[in-house]
Amino acid sequence: MKKVLLFLYCLFPLLINAQQQVLINNVQLFNGKDNKTETVNVLITGNVITRISKDPVATNKSMMVTIIDGQQRFLMPGMIDAHWHSFMCANTMTDMMMGEQSFLFIRAARESEQTLLRGFTAVRDLAGPVFGIKRAIDQGLQPGPRIYASGAMISQTAGHGDFRLPTDPPRMSAREISRPEALGVGIIADGSDEVLVATREQLRHGASQIKLAAGGGVASLYDPLEATQYSVEEMKAAVQAAADWGTYVTVHAYTTAAIKRAVAAGVKCIDHGHLMDEECVKLLADKGIWLSMQPFGGPNSNTYSDPKQAADSKMVGEGTDHIYQWAKKYKVKLAWGTDMLFNPAATKNQNQQVIRMKNWFSNFEILKMITSDNAQLLALSGPRNPYPGKLGVLEEGALADMLLVDGDVLKNLELLGDPEKNLLLIIKDGKIFKNTIPRP
Repeated sequence: MKKVLLFLYCLFPLLINAQQQVLINNVQLFNGKDNKTETVNVLITGNVITRISKDPVATNKSMMVTIIDGQQRFLMPGMIDAHWHSFMCANTMTDMMMGEQSFLFIRAARESEQTLLRGFTAVRDLAGPVFGIKRAIDQGLQPGPRIYASGAMISQTAGHGDFRLPTDPPRMSAREISRPEALGVGIIADGSDEVLVATREQLRHGASQIKLAAGGGVASLYDPLEATQYSVEEMKAAVQAAADWGTYVTVHAYTTAAIKRAVAAGVKCIDHGHLMDEECVKLLADKGIWLSMQPFGGPNSNTYSDPKQAADSKMVGEGTDHIYQWAKKYKVKLAWGTDMLFNPAATKNQNQQVIRMKNWFSNFEILKMITSDNAQLLALSGPRNPYPGKLGVLEEGALADMLLVDGDVLKNLELLGDPEKNLLLIIKDGKIFKNTIPRP
């Protein structure tokens, strides 16, 4: 008996570290790029798709193999949210300003698991202290999506990322930084030199891309929505520092003035853009600059009690329709995201923002946008990409992030609106995080 136990003790580490295969047979595969499906079998070896075939697929008998019957259900790439806030979506503004720090991070980690279970296998996190959460996820300590982290949003004084209280002393005389800066939610930097340092600090922590606040916002309390923030020279400092590390800058900006200034500085992505004019949309198309939009507006979209914030939110929502129409007209590079923050009860509605896109796009266009198109934006981070490999597609050689849906999503997009019921299988990085496929 002792010899058997000793043998198992020695064998256990080998089994844990052994390369594994997952074979999913008999699925209707949507590859993320083409408006069709085909019946195939899919083999995953480690974290990579190694075979897609209409014929039976042989497995490696020397590996640990899991075989799944897909029962002719719909297999698609994992969804990608290109504008997410892993920390701020899980906590309120009051939490951020006064909550106990360890609790805030535990809540954010828990929310990351729920994000994955909603079918989002990757997110571009555009402000917040998520490097630790990302590390825990990547090391297998915590379930969650792949995180492309920006770190702290870089903002001028009185900008969109200036979360100081009215009672805080002027920055030039303050001996201590504000609570949001200490947490890593945002960082205030004025002048090209400070912007350069702030950018390099985020890169030092492991940022995949850099985010600047180039204009006013709705959620911020003190800067007007129409304000233009940062000079061209200040933004150029961030663009150059990011380019030196092989990555890019995206900016928070709604208005034509803010966006044109950011374009002049050399940014590669605009996040939001709901208040720009048609000429500015065409400019983005001509320059090949990404527009990362969110389908703001619609019923019950206003969650602000402050009259000014409520009015700004309404104005932004009303601009959504024009921008999507113009973006389609000029064939702008479009990404999709949700930008949920400071309302933990609303994160369950992340998938509903996919369904809302039906107001402007076909089911296929939406599926392509939330998979392969968003993945192209993630790839702009170049050598700063924390997950080298193809995302957003199901093809041989791609990273194994995929969802098995109980129904044809090309015909019925609403299936994604109820992930608990309709997402039967969730695989990220070749690992199974959910399997509720009914037995035949």
